[in-house]
Amino acid sequence: MTWDVALILGIDGLANGAVYLLAGLGLVLIFSVTRVVFVPFGDVAAFAALTLAAFETGRMPATIGMVLTLAALAVIVEVWSLVRKREYTRIPRALLGWGLLPTLPCLAAWAISGHDVPSAVQILVAVALVVPITPLVARVALQPIADASVLVLLIVSLALHFLLSGLGLLFFGPEGSRTGPLAEGALTLPGGFPLSAQVMLMIASAVVLSAMFFLMFERTVAGKALRATAVNRVGARLVGIRPARTALLAYVLASLLAGLIGVLVAPVMTMYYDSGFLIGLKAFVAAIIGGLVSYPLTAIGALAVGTVESFASFWSGALKDVIVFSLLIPVLMLRSFLARHVEEEAEEIDR
Repeated sequence: MTWDVALILGIDGLANGAVYLLAGLGLVLIFSVTRVVFVPFGDVAAFAALTLAAFETGRMPATIGMVLTLAALAVIVEVWSLVRKREYTRIPRALLGWGLLPTLPCLAAWAISGHDVPSAVQILVAVALVVPITPLVARVALQPIADASVLVLLIVSLALHFLLSGLGLLFFGPEGSRTGPLAEGALTLPGGFPLSAQVMLMIASAVVLSAMFFLMFERTVAGKALRATAVNRVGARLVGIRPARTALLAYVLASLLAGLIGVLVAPVMTMYYDSGFLIGLKAFVAAIIGGLVSYPLTAIGALAVGTVESFASFWSGALKDVIVFSLLIPVLMLRSFLARHVEEEAEEIDR
């Protein structure tokens, strides 16, 4: 391997790491607030990419039908829950929040389908169209079992991935799609190596969005509420913070990140209805490196996963995924060694 090849692989690893960084932030955000390992995160990113591809080809995106279906299910579940509690005065608000609001991006997508509109508008509508997916899915399947164990929530989340993957096949079909580049041109580095504008955009987006999330958590009331719920759900409830509301905010922000990821990766890889699973799984490796609680360690883990994947694809394209997922073994062994074991502490106390 020459230095030129190593530089190419390193930059490619940074671009991959930027994607896994955003996905890892979304996974950690959801888990820290709701204790849910949201496996379908990558599916939402794939739907955003397929939606943007549909806009570029002049077709109406099938995401509209998916969102409307999920919205109808969410309305039914919410209204039934309110009827059982005899809280009839909250039904109009439920119809507005779970029925009307998700319909607005669907109307926007229907309005621009088949029309020649600027790419920026297509990107905004594509991202806005997938933002309701995660909150709607969570309302239907996860909120009713919010107090279940982490294992039960993980099993349900995995089942949701297969459900969304099946819906993706039903609505989008098996064909893959790729969009045009979001940025044209390239920057020539010292030594004559070109760095494409698309790669720079991916890296810059990860840096900017990470900084925005940091400022939100540190400077805004909503961000502090998310942090409080992540630290102690009972304590947050005692000071007037509603965990259900913060959970909804976490799902919305994570869905927004997933939509942005789908838009960023759509020009560099062909996306299918199930392509998001590997993105989410590799981001999960990065989140595990961060312990599913630390955002800085998750960022480091994402860059490590992207770099390892890039170099592994050079050494063996068939085994690159195996090499990436093998990172979990030493990380889990190290965390198990450093973790405090309650059983061992109890034995020491008895002695």
